[in-house]
Amino acid sequence: MRAWACLLMFLGWRCGAAEGVRVIQPNIVIILADDLGYGDVRCYNRERGKIATPNIDRLAEEGMRFTDGHSSSGVCSPSRYALLTGRYHWRTRLQAGIVGVFGEPLIAPERMTIAGLAQTKGYRTACIGKWHLGWDWSIPDEKAAHFRGFGGKAGGGGKVVANATDADRAAWRELFSKPIGGGPTTRGFGEYFGTDVPNWPPYCFIENDRTVGMPSELLPAELLRKHQASLQGPALEGWRLEAILPALCDRAVDFIRRQAGGRGPFLLYLPLTSPHTPIAVLEEWRGKSGLIAYADYVMETDALVGRVLDALAQSGEADNTLVLFTSDNGCAPYIGAKEMEAKGHFPSGPLRGYKGDVFEGGHRVPFIVRWPGVVRPGAACGRLVHHADVMATLADIFGAKLPDGVGEDSFSLLPLLKGEDRRVREHAVSCAASGIPGLRKGPWKLILAPDAKSGTPVQLYNLDSDIGESHNVAAENAGTVAEMSALIERLVAEGRSTPGAPRQNDVEVRRFPAARAPRAGGN
Repeated sequence: MRAWACLLMFLGWRCGAAEGVRVIQPNIVIILADDLGYGDVRCYNRERGKIATPNIDRLAEEGMRFTDGHSSSGVCSPSRYALLTGRYHWRTRLQAGIVGVFGEPLIAPERMTIAGLAQTKGYRTACIGKWHLGWDWSIPDEKAAHFRGFGGKAGGGGKVVANATDADRAAWRELFSKPIGGGPTTRGFGEYFGTDVPNWPPYCFIENDRTVGMPSELLPAELLRKHQASLQGPALEGWRLEAILPALCDRAVDFIRRQAGGRGPFLLYLPLTSPHTPIAVLEEWRGKSGLIAYADYVMETDALVGRVLDALAQSGEADNTLVLFTSDNGCAPYIGAKEMEAKGHFPSGPLRGYKGDVFEGGHRVPFIVRWPGVVRPGAACGRLVHHADVMATLADIFGAKLPDGVGEDSFSLLPLLKGEDRRVREHAVSCAASGIPGLRKGPWKLILAPDAKSGTPVQLYNLDSDIGESHNVAAENAGTVAEMSALIERLVAEGRSTPGAPRQNDVEVRRFPAARAPRAGGN
């Protein structure tokens, strides 16, 4: 049966769904780790990686490992936006940073996501995990202090409030007893379960558009230490940070089991909360890495990936499921990166920088695709790819043509997955948390920020010869700098990087370096 199914899939894709040939649409599972560094996965960092990741490595052995895969940003929300929409985040209001606590939705209601695209093809869709793209919380200004006004912060910043007041609880009951708009189920997902941001309030699960239970207490002060939660705020009584990741895994496994039995294709988007803070490691994984708690959490995360892969196998769906594993950005330096390096583990591998940086360590991420019958096991691909490419890739697999205003920065990876060795995108943009962009074109990387050491207004690196971005060659390559500077201006002005009619950016795009900024009308 497996060979016959693979033959039908092959014929359907090769023949463009010729008459008499049924196209078998694969299930899609996208696992997005949070703050997992390029070098935290053993198969990406065999010489300088000390964390065991057997399940992610197995996924690579059974599929294709991309070595030049990138997120849209060195931080969370913007990368999630690009992955789900196929559009660079800097075309939105989020020019820098992330969606804030109780922030508004970043994805516009009318914008198609990969889930919305899948639904048009009959897919059942689910998001399980960390959303961090905003909701319509509808918190009145006069009651904002009951949600954002607490002083307790990780590291002891601000006064820690001991107990919630009756007024706090009343405001919480009023908000959390109602549906919450603007979340995943309004952006193409048929169902949602997760924590919006696990280290921020509200400290509870959300299912579809409702909190699971009623937050009634302030998160205890002891949970604001040692890379646990970041801010005080409304929490369920007895809320346990260690229980978050296992609960997400249980829900993901349950979703896969419910889809088995020929009910039609499904898309599962599984944005994990790990190994991002809270680094709340289950007892069975504590100390397992021999490094630090973060490394233990990476191992626990790898075990979760194994459970998901096992659930696919047990459900009988593994042979007809495309699994993509990646990370939203690089490893956070503040969780003990230097301590791990001293013990021989380098979270960014050979790359410069960490989470938040415009350098490769901020946004070059693990990017692995397993697709039995299509992707050759054990394959490696060095072509430039980007999270934004998921949209066009799925459209290509579905045999769908994207409307002109969808996936403006998305290029299909299907040729690469089928074994072709050619460029599918000529260039890509990935940004620092501050908004500073890095433009890739071939081996060249242009960073639109000055370099005090070299005295140049921008930085240029040749990644073929200098993967660690240690030698800025902007001064010696003025022509390349001018060409790439003009290219990024065109990408901004045209509102897209794919072929098609120019599109409007949502806001005027901030230029870097600021002093040289020509301002393009309508952006």
